[in-house]
Amino acid sequence: MLLEISIKNFAIIEEISLNFENGMTVLTGETGAGKSIIIDAMNMMLGARASVEVIRHGAKKAEIEGFFSVEASPALTNLLDENGIEFVDELIIRREIFQNGRSISRINGQMVNLTTLKTVGQYLVDIHGQHDQEELMKPAMHIAMLDEFGDKTFWSVKKTYQETFEAYRQLRKRVLDKQKNEQEHKARIEMLDYQIAEIEAVALKSGEDEALNQERDKLLNHKHIADTLTNAYVMLDNEDFSSLSNLRSAMNDLMTLEDYDPEYKEMSESLSESYYVLEELTKRLGDVIDDLDFDAGRLQQIEARLDVLNSITRKYGGSVDDVLDYFENISKEYNLLTGNSESSDALERELKLLEGQLVAAATDLSQSRHQIAEQLESEIKTELTELYMEKADFKVTFTKSKFSKDGNEQVEFYISTNPGEGFKPLVKVASGGELSRLMLAIKSAFSRKEDKTSIVFDEVDTGVSGRVAQAIAQKIHKIGSHGQVLAISHLPQVIAIADYQFFISKESNENSTVSRVRLLSHEERVEEIAKMLAGDDVTEAALSQARQLLKK
Repeated sequence: MLLEISIKNFAIIEEISLNFENGMTVLTGETGAGKSIIIDAMNMMLGARASVEVIRHGAKKAEIEGFFSVEASPALTNLLDENGIEFVDELIIRREIFQNGRSISRINGQMVNLTTLKTVGQYLVDIHGQHDQEELMKPAMHIAMLDEFGDKTFWSVKKTYQETFEAYRQLRKRVLDKQKNEQEHKARIEMLDYQIAEIEAVALKSGEDEALNQERDKLLNHKHIADTLTNAYVMLDNEDFSSLSNLRSAMNDLMTLEDYDPEYKEMSESLSESYYVLEELTKRLGDVIDDLDFDAGRLQQIEARLDVLNSITRKYGGSVDDVLDYFENISKEYNLLTGNSESSDALERELKLLEGQLVAAATDLSQSRHQIAEQLESEIKTELTELYMEKADFKVTFTKSKFSKDGNEQVEFYISTNPGEGFKPLVKVASGGELSRLMLAIKSAFSRKEDKTSIVFDEVDTGVSGRVAQAIAQKIHKIGSHGQVLAISHLPQVIAIADYQFFISKESNENSTVSRVRLLSHEERVEEIAKMLAGDDVTEAALSQARQLLKK
């Protein structure tokens, strides 16, 4: 329930604060005084898109703040918890709209985005105005309005259907995309298939070309290598002149002097170290020379393999590693285009199975929807009778359609305003006054299903008078008896039946116009209703009639 709303610097409102109670409250006043502005401010407080044009001239920002008393519901509690807001039985919603177009929204001091604010607002207030009559005239909106009448069981059935539909939609898209890829890219797939097979046949190894070229150069320079290694070996150790023998003699000589001087010892040790290094090197050179052999057959193998590698690298890359990188990329592309990670037949079998589940879920949804349609038809007929449309009849019609997120049926409201005329689409037969009553009948039926803490009616009684106006007044008051109703009205019958009445006026001078609001006493209400009945020249008869209306 909305306990209080505070509005600052919004349009012609400088600053007002209204406190509300349970039951029915009306907002009255002359045209342009600011009644609808209060509803506009309430809309923006609950997440409607704002414009800097609503900021009062000369002010830096507009501010709207609402104080709500709420009852715990799992959906609202979870929503608040997801946004880091602890659920308490009181909520303060605040929204500030700045001149630069930016707005800041808070719930219990916690900053929230506009989407969250709007979602929370849907649990708190249902603002119902003339635009809702426009929704009645749009058949596409009727299925959503019908579903709102459903209970938790219906919404569970609808959720199951929607989850199945979404799974089917995504899988069908995968199947179609796969088929499309296979058709549109057939030539590309064939080329990739050929290239992959050609590269795989070569059985490349990373760095293979570099290793083979090095081995080939070694074989081609075999004589030069053998001569050079032999010459080095001879220079180190042969019968006529042996460098190792000379070093060994020098080493032995220096070793006899080590005790005479530390420097001699250091030179002896260095020479010994050099000798043993050269001795080891000479041994290795001898082993290498002994094993050195020219393999003409191996050279032919290398030349043949390099011819193959050169052929493949000319086509697909500069080196074997480049070709391997290219192979990896085209393999990924081939897998993507052909979807060979999963069989087309398996996907289509899965799609067929899911299609059966979708048909079954759609049948369950249709049966549930037809049941709530019967309930709605019965309740609307009762409501219409109470609104002096006892000869009218209301029907929900269903026609088959393609599968969508809402099922595989289209819904449209039909009405028969006179016996014997038969049912016709609501959009073709309902007049303005009938629409007002039909909309109110629907809202009255829905109000018993919904968990809204407050319902706002913005001039929904336009175009009616007399006993119909009295019936609408009683209907709005009846809705208020289940919670809280706020209404803007120009009808004396509606205003008189309300539990509370706020009067909105405006004061103007040369520089500005300001809205004022006050809660009327009983006698002030008598005066205001009398003015509505008789105009500014209030007679005793008008005052008496006003008292009678209030008494009733």
